[in-house]
Amino acid sequence: MTASHSTSAHPLRFVGFVGNHNASEIIPRQGPVVDRDYIETVAKAHELGGFDSVLQAFHADAPDSLQVSQHITGVTDRLGVLIAHRPGFQAPTILARQLATLDQLSRGRVAINVITGAERSELARDGNIVDDKDDRYARTSEFLDIVRAEWTTDKPFDYQGRFYQVEKAFSQVKPYNASGIPVWIAGASAAAVEVAGRHADTYAVWGETHDQVRELLARVRAAVAKAGRPQPAFSLSLRPILAETEDAAWAKAEAIYEKAKALLEKTGFTRGDLPNNEGARRLLAIADKGHRHDKRLWTAIAALTGAKGNSTSLVGTPDQVADALLDYYDLGVTTFLIRGFDPLPDAIAYGRDLLPRVRQLVAERQRAQAVAAE
Repeated sequence: MTASHSTSAHPLRFVGFVGNHNASEIIPRQGPVVDRDYIETVAKAHELGGFDSVLQAFHADAPDSLQVSQHITGVTDRLGVLIAHRPGFQAPTILARQLATLDQLSRGRVAINVITGAERSELARDGNIVDDKDDRYARTSEFLDIVRAEWTTDKPFDYQGRFYQVEKAFSQVKPYNASGIPVWIAGASAAAVEVAGRHADTYAVWGETHDQVRELLARVRAAVAKAGRPQPAFSLSLRPILAETEDAAWAKAEAIYEKAKALLEKTGFTRGDLPNNEGARRLLAIADKGHRHDKRLWTAIAALTGAKGNSTSLVGTPDQVADALLDYYDLGVTTFLIRGFDPLPDAIAYGRDLLPRVRQLVAERQRAQAVAAE
């Protein structure tokens, strides 16, 4: 599949991140656990900066992502919410109705980010009893079968699975848009790719090298084709580091690294044992070979922290980073999930300096493709 075919079906999108309080690898938590003023300020900065939506994360000890997302939709006018959720701890019928209700109240601004492969100790905090990772992905697939049935069926349905059984399940409340609520899935293991093939509207990858992204997207495309579904959008997660010159940007990156290293105990981002999720292992494998890859991919923070989540960067001037994002766009990535190490100022800078440049480059690319196709 060529890049032009893989990108044309999905619009260019930018997804930011709204934490529950000001914190990052270089910022020990400030303020209360649920910092309402901070949440509102960062959400509005993303909306004003032209982001399409914002991610709300899920952790076993964190504020409830669904309720925080509801507040975000209440204080913004058009900003979407990507709500992280772990299947296995809440009935799928109930979550389906909760999401559909918020989707109606927000007029179609909801998406769900389905997370399966967390660390065993993290899952155990919420009472997980399914230790085998492939079994957890099987549970996720059943969970999404039922969620989608709640959203789409016009009469009661039964479901008999290994993990879930429902009788005469039905939801009066449906998603706001006929296209439904988008389901995001990540994960690089064989089980994860299979579930993505069956269920993903958007498939999310970490900020890996071009070769890694090319290989993983090919696996997902094959799984989707095997399942007989439309190809999903592809999302790439990165932490852009911008400055007026390339040298200044790399100096900024090194300063971020030194600060993160000095604050590891305070921020809690210390690198532990080898993670058991395939995505983090892939990031660490490339980070252990060196900290600079392709044009400007920087993996030092991933190496320092054990690749806990979105932890790789593109480093350079806004024009250079926009150009580097276009390389991923040419591989088929149309959604960029970006957040900074200093969350609020970085979100403002991305909206001002990066998003318009990428949109302009993509528009030029599409015009050139249209002319070439005539």
